[in-house]
Amino acid sequence: AEYVAEHFPEARLWPEDTVARARARSIASEMHAGFAHLRRELPMNCRARRTRRARSAGVDQDVARVLDCWRSTLRNFGGDGPFLFGDFTIADAFFAPVACRFFTYDVEVDDTGADYLDTLFSIPAMQQWMCDAESEPMVIAEYDAVE
Repeated sequence: AEYVAEHFPEARLWPEDTVARARARSIASEMHAGFAHLRRELPMNCRARRTRRARSAGVDQDVARVLDCWRSTLRNFGGDGPFLFGDFTIADAFFAPVACRFFTYDVEVDDTGADYLDTLFSIPAMQQWMCDAESEPMVIAEYDAVE
């Protein structure tokens, strides 16, 4: 992500404002390296659909942190745009896999979270990603079963 941002500055993949850019890098880093319970217990699977069920306290803490991150970033940096920093940035891209997990596992979110998820799922590339996952010919039954 840093390589692309440096080589294509016209794409404005990080916010221009120094404080906003620091926040964007911070939450992207947290997303990249954190949320171990969420990753372990709600594995990535764009085409599976799971019913809502009890989760560990660790997953609940990770979900709460993600939602808090979205709320505070949208409130403090979102401005008039629908993305975390108004316009689409690398930080939004880093949260796309979480959005997929929230959809797959029917994770309950607040209104702000629901609006942000709608924003992410409205991106044509995100829609294509989900469509491609649906048409993936490789099936692993234990992971793709619909509940």
